[in-house]
Amino acid sequence: MILHFRPGTAEEQVQAVREQCHANGIRTRLSPEAERPILAMVDKVPDALAQEIQQRPEVVDSFVPKGAWRLVHRAFREKPSVVKVGPVRLGGGQVVAIAGPCSVEGREVMLEVAHLVRDAGAQILRGGAYKPRTSPYSFQGFGVEGLSQLKDAGQAVNLPVVSEIMDAAALPAFVDHDIDCLQIGARNMQNFTLLKAVAQAGKPVLLKRGLAATVDEWLYSAEYLAAYGCPWVILCERGIRTFESATRNTLDLTILPLLREWTHLPVVVDPSHAAGIARLIPPLARASVAAGADGIAVEVHPRPEEARSDGAQALLPGELTALVAEARIQAAVTGRTFHQPVG
Repeated sequence: MILHFRPGTAEEQVQAVREQCHANGIRTRLSPEAERPILAMVDKVPDALAQEIQQRPEVVDSFVPKGAWRLVHRAFREKPSVVKVGPVRLGGGQVVAIAGPCSVEGREVMLEVAHLVRDAGAQILRGGAYKPRTSPYSFQGFGVEGLSQLKDAGQAVNLPVVSEIMDAAALPAFVDHDIDCLQIGARNMQNFTLLKAVAQAGKPVLLKRGLAATVDEWLYSAEYLAAYGCPWVILCERGIRTFESATRNTLDLTILPLLREWTHLPVVVDPSHAAGIARLIPPLARASVAAGADGIAVEVHPRPEEARSDGAQALLPGELTALVAEARIQAAVTGRTFHQPVG
C-alpha cells in the first residue's frame, strides 16, 4: 500500500504511521518527494490496520499497486522522476538522444564516433566494453581497456557515457573509470545478484527489458535496483522476442503509455536492437518519440561494414544527424523540449 499525506503534514505524524507499521512487522519506505509526504508499505498490510491508517485525517489517498513493486510505482512520486546522467536530464518532459557504436573498437575509432555523436546533437555517448554475444567466437569487447577508451572519448567531446556491465566482479572497473551510467542488458535483466551489486554503486542505471520479459517482470527488476539503493533507474524498451522473424525483435510501443500509468521512471527506446536493420531505425525512432519516449538509444558507426559487431543496425553519421533533428521537432510538437543541461 502507498499513502499520500496532506501537503504540510508534520514529520511527527508521518513517523507515527511508520512506527505503527513497524510494530506490526511491516517495512516502510518514505518517498524523496518534497511537495507532500508519500509512504510505501513494502509488506502486505492487514485489512484492519489498513482501514485504521486510511481513516487518519492527514492521509488523503491510498493505493494498492498492481504488483509487489512499490518504490517504482507511479503513486510513489508526485511527478514523474528525472534521472541525471552527468549534466543530462532524462524524464520530466525532455527528450534525449543516446548514440554510439555497439562495441568500443579502438581509441581512434571511438574518438571519431564521439565527435560525430556530439556534432549530430546527441547528448550521451554509448559503447560496449564487455559484449554479451550469442556465439563464444564473436568479438567479446576490450573489457577494462574498452572502458578507458569510452571514457576518454566522452571527456574529449564533453559527453557523459553509458556502458553495459555483465558481471558484478567488473563493478570496480566501472566505478574507477567513472562511467556515468551503468547499463543492465536484456540478458541480465533478471540477474538479481548483479542488480543488487550495481544498485549500490551510486550510479544511474539503464535497465533494458529482457528478451521475453513481461512489463511486470521488468518493473520487478527495477524495484530490485530501487530497493537496494538506486533510485535513478531508466527503463529501456529494446524489442522482445516473438514468432516474427522479419526483424531482429518486435518493438513493443504499446507499453509506453502503459508505463506512464504504472511507473514514475523515465523510459527510452532502443530501435536499433529492436529492428536490427538500419533503414528501419528512423521511422521507429519517430514512432517512439510520438508515443511518449523520454529518449532514443541508437547505434552509429562511420563505416558500418567495418564494425566488429552489429554493423547492420548502425546508422551512418548523416542518418544520426537527421534522426536527432526529427526528434527535436517531434519533442516540440508534443509539448516537450529536447534536453536542457543541468546548471
